[in-house]
Amino acid sequence: MRNRISERVPILSRVAGILPAIRGRDALDTKLKMGSQTICLVLVAVFVLTGCEQERKEDADVLARGPEVEAISPPSEEAARAIEATGGLNAWKKTAKLQLDCVVTFYQPDGSFYLTEQRYEVHPWSNSIQISADEPQGAFVWQLSQGQFDVLKGAGQIDALPKAVPSRCFAEVILNIITAPARFLDGSVEFSKQSTPVKMQGKWYYPIDRQGKDLTVSISDAVFYQDRDSSLVDMIRLACLNTGAAREKPIQYVRGYDYQKVEKAAPLVPTRIEIFETDARDRTQKRLVKIDCHTVKRAQ
Repeated sequence: MRNRISERVPILSRVAGILPAIRGRDALDTKLKMGSQTICLVLVAVFVLTGCEQERKEDADVLARGPEVEAISPPSEEAARAIEATGGLNAWKKTAKLQLDCVVTFYQPDGSFYLTEQRYEVHPWSNSIQISADEPQGAFVWQLSQGQFDVLKGAGQIDALPKAVPSRCFAEVILNIITAPARFLDGSVEFSKQSTPVKMQGKWYYPIDRQGKDLTVSISDAVFYQDRDSSLVDMIRLACLNTGAAREKPIQYVRGYDYQKVEKAAPLVPTRIEIFETDARDRTQKRLVKIDCHTVKRAQ
């Protein structure tokens, strides 16, 4: 019995000597595995971030994408006149993006007003606009593209914006008055010009009704008013598609003033925009918003 025990002692000693080595290798393997997992997580994070940046870049490229120049031509005489009145078709073809920095005045029901700065990035050919600003309640970015309104950052409505002008409607009236001539080239809508001019605010206009014909695109019905003398479309009546629970259609009139050429060989755009509410008889009433743009740039 003693012999067997004595034989086992050296064996146990050798096993005991091997165990630390095994534990060491296990620890090393564990560290290697943990290191590999860390590297994998880092790589995944890099790929995700790179993918997000690439996706944002691709989204921006899509919004700023210009038209197929050869395929564009005014579909009607009133469209040709509206485009010519703001610099001509070539000027619009070369304009993939407009950036406007503006001072905005929101008029409040109690007679007071609120001033703020906003930036508008307008993409005429993708029928899109991004509105951004820094407000006391936080920064926000709104986007309206092909009739789809999205809140990209911050709140979906700011306190100073009158309730009569929901944020989606606010974006839509600004987009339409700035890019009115380009809207005549939109294949997802159809226009119908009334033969008899009407007098509004001391000027004679030809009303041009706009209705959507593409059921996949959400677009508000509108009337574009074309000046009988200058052919400029400087006023629009918009029955805005609201996303609220009541699904009401707030009606606003938006007017453009002080049209200026952005730069050489660029289109003319309004540097002042005003939004008015209407009464029960669809007549323009008090001014809700005034927008004065001090900087306008074009990106080709």
